[in-house]
Amino acid sequence: MSKIDLSKVGFETKLIHAGEAPNKEFGALTTPIYQTSTFCFETVEEGQAKIDKKIPGHFYSRTSNPTNRVLELKMAALEGGEDAVATASGLGAIGSVIVAFLRMGDHVVCGECLYGGTSFIMRTNLEQFGIDVTFVDTCDEAAVEAAIRPNTKMLYFETPTNPLMIVTDIEAMSKITRRHGIKMVVDNTMAPPPLQFPFKHGADIVIHSITKYINGHGDVLGGVAIGSKEDVALIRSSAVTRFCGTPQTPSNAYLVIRSMKTLSLRVRQHCANAMIVANYLDKNKYIKKVYYPGLESHPQHELAKKQMNDLYTGMIGFELADNINGLSSYEAGVKLVNSLTIPAIAVSFGDPDTLIQHPAGMTHASVPKEAREQAGITDGLIRLSVGLENPEDLIADFEQSFAAL
Repeated sequence: MSKIDLSKVGFETKLIHAGEAPNKEFGALTTPIYQTSTFCFETVEEGQAKIDKKIPGHFYSRTSNPTNRVLELKMAALEGGEDAVATASGLGAIGSVIVAFLRMGDHVVCGECLYGGTSFIMRTNLEQFGIDVTFVDTCDEAAVEAAIRPNTKMLYFETPTNPLMIVTDIEAMSKITRRHGIKMVVDNTMAPPPLQFPFKHGADIVIHSITKYINGHGDVLGGVAIGSKEDVALIRSSAVTRFCGTPQTPSNAYLVIRSMKTLSLRVRQHCANAMIVANYLDKNKYIKKVYYPGLESHPQHELAKKQMNDLYTGMIGFELADNINGLSSYEAGVKLVNSLTIPAIAVSFGDPDTLIQHPAGMTHASVPKEAREQAGITDGLIRLSVGLENPEDLIADFEQSFAAL
């Protein structure tokens, strides 16, 4: 491993050096791709010792792999956790955490505004396993406290939420979970470091879809769960490598390691561009509401300013006004999106390319309409992932698209 004392260096230095060291055999600077399913031993005794974890080493890539391990150590270092386990997708990480910590008869308190895939797990899959879920507004501390039962084992939420950019006070939630002795799991995908560090505010486990900002190039699927050594060991052994069988591939891990070295630069530019675009949309006569934590009009702006290090995110939600030239907000939104030339109509976010989509019909289509509306996800809501293009070009594109309404 690196000779650098990571506890004494800045965030950007950690991104580049955490978990890595020049290859001993050939001196390669870049972490190699160990594209192998299994590993060989000199003796039977060595194999037994590695499988029993009596000595360090790898024996099968579903359990551990040198390339994946560099990614895991790097993610743990940048978030400030003790350890991490990488998975094949963001939902792989979420599912593995659930399998590791929940049992039949348990209860989860969950934020009511979630990514569609997570919502499906919470609303459908957990019921099949005899696990109850109560959905609450995690901005309401009293509602969270009231929802906790004797069998509650976990508080789960995103901050900011996908796609409404609602910000939850992580520190306030941690006081509740500590009082009741339950795990707090925070999905930090929308605001990765250097924006937000949930462990600093009391999180027990942090989850990322590294498909998004962490990789940031639109060419990898992946997830990661970060926490204490004990919690990560449980997630790895009971879920990722066995029940779920969802380890990351070495080739994908290599691409994410590569991408992480520019994470700070990329994310800061995403945030700067999003702020410019959000201010433009906020002043547009056709827009009914803009959801962006960087705007002073956002209800949790002051909390976001503090908790998200005054960077906010590259994600914007917005809703068009009704009766634009006789069009409903949904009809106007569809026409607007279809008329844009720079943003790609696609799910996912955090790519260099600006992406735009309609949550009710795309990422959140699996969420029942009543539940969507209760969470504030209307049929007219549009989600925009602001990319790394020139923001003035994006504004000009919106101008021509609005003119077509």
